[in-house]
Amino acid sequence: MPPGHWTVYCDGSAMPNPGRMGAGAVITAPDGTRHTLSQASHAIGCNNEAELRALTLALEDLKARGATSVLAYTDNSILVEQLVAAGARPIARLANLFDEARLLLASFEEASLRWVPRHRNYEADALARASLGFAPKPPPRAAKKKR
Repeated sequence: MPPGHWTVYCDGSAMPNPGRMGAGAVITAPDGTRHTLSQASHAIGCNNEAELRALTLALEDLKARGATSVLAYTDNSILVEQLVAAGARPIARLANLFDEARLLLASFEEASLRWVPRHRNYEADALARASLGFAPKPPPRAAKKKR
């Protein structure tokens, strides 16, 4: 990614799953300024749909801010597979939402979507959960070393 790119970490939650959906994102501008998004939806959907809606919400926010280059991270491997991998088997129920996300990604001069482990997406997850009135999940415990 070039030096002037924006970075976004996004996450979605469905409570219960399926249930009401919430979206969270942490956006960092090229100059280091941070912005957060935390938004609930009255729609009912599954966790994968909530994750996809969180990404779309973040990308729309970036477009409104004039971003042209974006590096997006999600802890949902299905999103990355569907939006990046060639030949991924489509999820029919979410096909229109995936198409919308693909168009948004393609509208940037440069855009990349990458998977990140859940523990590295903690803040976006907390924002998604907060939008639905839930406390953050406890931080993951460090794995004990085997002797």
